[in-house]
Amino acid sequence: MSDKRTERLAGEFRRIISDIIHSELKDPRLTGMSSIVDVMLTRDLNHAKIRVSVMGSPEEKKSAMAVLLSASGFIRSKLAARVRVRRVPELHFVLDDSIEYSIHISRLLESVAKEKTEEKNE
Repeated sequence: MSDKRTERLAGEFRRIISDIIHSELKDPRLTGMSSIVDVMLTRDLNHAKIRVSVMGSPEEKKSAMAVLLSASGFIRSKLAARVRVRRVPELHFVLDDSIEYSIHISRLLESVAKEKTEEKNE
């Protein structure tokens, strides 16, 4: 199986899973500030690692991940109905903090730049 096909399927899975989570998954513990960052498929398409970004407090993140983990069977069945593949992969949801980490690094860089500017002006 080609890498291009795997990448194409991963992109399609990402779009569909995101749509399922936002439109069909009705759980009050799941905040509206969650998004699918990336879907990584194994070469044999048996497993899909889904990186999810959730904005909010640590408790909100934990509850959102619990919802996604418990609803993985539901999401997988909805995915099977929308995609034509022989076997729909097992879904493994993983919390991704890369967006928050990049915001943190950006703020640190801004503060360093501001300090340097203040030192020059003195």
